[in-house]
Amino acid sequence: MTYDAEATRQRILAAATAEYAEHGLAGARIDRISAAARANKQAIYLYFGGKEKLFGTVVRAKIDEICHAVSLDPRTLPEAVGVLFDWYQEHPELLRLLMWEALEVGEAPVEGEGERRESYVGHVDGLTAAGMSDRPTAQDWLFTVLGLVAWNFAVPQMRRLILDEPDPGRALARRRAAVVETARILAAAHASGGAAGPSRTREPSGAAGPSGE
Repeated sequence: MTYDAEATRQRILAAATAEYAEHGLAGARIDRISAAARANKQAIYLYFGGKEKLFGTVVRAKIDEICHAVSLDPRTLPEAVGVLFDWYQEHPELLRLLMWEALEVGEAPVEGEGERRESYVGHVDGLTAAGMSDRPTAQDWLFTVLGLVAWNFAVPQMRRLILDEPDPGRALARRRAAVVETARILAAAHASGGAAGPSRTREPSGAAGPSGE
């Protein structure tokens, strides 16, 4: 039987995704990934270069999935946000990976930061092409929309407590409707020329203190 390198890589990625989502970077074990992937540890180091680089590859792969699954165009925002909400519900591992990364890495550079930044640049370019006034507005708008969706899955205990909805399915359906409606309002504001994201206040021109006689 011939050795299929790509199949081995995919098994390692799948096993590593589950391992990192469950245990984080610090708690993950290459031995467990190796066993789950039916691949020896040498293959993991050969293809991915170690635990930290493998974690970065896993996160980038999941981000690539979501980037291909949805396009955040302000002209079709409510529908896109609904798709994004469903994607997060069906793929909880991405948010878990990002939360582990935030806890363990914090403000420090992440593995593969340049490549990950480029994936978001593509979304920002799409927003400016769709009529966003400038790149900072598009960047703020993208971050706001992603947070609007992801927060529903980041803190399920707060969702349960605030909504007072013991049935998780009903709570998520309620939140999906609310998020899509909020996206509709954002899209309408953009279409009418209103603020598409957080407003940017300017300091008034002129003297900062009282004027003299």
